[in-house]
Parts: sequence; C-alpha cells; structure tokens
Amino acid sequence: MKKLLLVAPVALSLVGCAATSLSEQAQRVVILQNLPAQFQCTYKGEIAGAQGNWLTGYWTSNKNLALGARNDLRNEAAKLGANVVVISETLSGTDESNELKNVTHIGRAYVCRK
Repeated sequence: MKKLLLVAPVALSLVGCAATSLSEQAQRVVILQNLPAQFQCTYKGEIAGAQGNWLTGYWTSNKNLALGARNDLRNEAAKLGANVVVISETLSGTDESNELKNVTHIGRAYVCRK
C-alpha cells in the first residue's frame, strides 16, 4: 500500500508531461484562422480543447501544453464529425510565479468541402 502511495504521484506527473494525443479521426481535422471563401461549410458547434491544470501543468512543458490543447480541440471537433476548426479564443493560466499551467482553445467546428 505504501508503494502505491509513492508510485501514484510519480505516475500522474509523468502522464501530465505528454501532450494529449490525437484520435485517428482527429488527424483529418485542420485548424484555420478563417474559413476560406471557396469552402462550403456547415457549422457543427462551439468546442473547447485544453491541456494542463494546477497539478499537471507544473510537470508539462509549455510546448506540450500548447500542442495538447490543440490536439484536444481537434479531438472534440472529430467527435462532432467536423473537419475544420476556427479558433476564436485562447486562454492560458499561470501560477504565482507566472509559469504557464494550462492552455485552453475555444473554437468553432465545421464540416467543409471545396
């Protein structure tokens, strides 16, 4: 039991170090700044993607926080059947030392075709 109590925090911290992975469907989702005029798009909904929190953010690099939030956003878009996301807002949280602890992207998901 004591070993489990010692191993659990280490395991949790290691999980927090990696960026959220992409699902197979999300690999086909692209993130754009704006919808190109030549695309015919159907709005699917507003989505959010995030990585990090008060515990795991300490152990996760800024790069993995940013990439993980984008991957989470693409995963959420894929769940709606979307293939395009336009990010409308990015939020980030820091601790008292101004170290980045989490990143959240808010976006609009679309199904688009040319």
